[in-house]
Amino acid sequence: MSEGDGKFAFEELDIWHEAVEFADQCLSIAENMETDRKHYRLIEQMESAATSPALNIAEGKGRFSRKEFIQFLYIARGSLFETVTLLEVFRRRNWISLEKFSNVKGHALKLGKRISALINSIKPD
Repeated sequence: MSEGDGKFAFEELDIWHEAVEFADQCLSIAENMETDRKHYRLIEQMESAATSPALNIAEGKGRFSRKEFIQFLYIARGSLFETVTLLEVFRRRNWISLEKFSNVKGHALKLGKRISALINSIKPD
């Protein structure tokens, strides 16, 4: 936790807030997907992958070494890529619109760049 302000350290990271927003955006898409929802497993996989970046950023920030934090950031970035891949499949199946896909993909691109930049900024030389 941060000292004296009643917050966890990860709550002070803008990237964590951005990842939570990404997860929320993806969950909204899942809730409003235009399908008969017989593909529950794929939808649940996307929901899990979409929340994983924020979860891994938070968990990594709670670790005691930079090396561990970096490993969790790599996992967060991988989950982001997984989410976009599932959304692309959903777009191809016409379960989500191109507009919704483009919006969330744009958000994912920005988040992915920020995760990579954070990894590079804390990597030991």
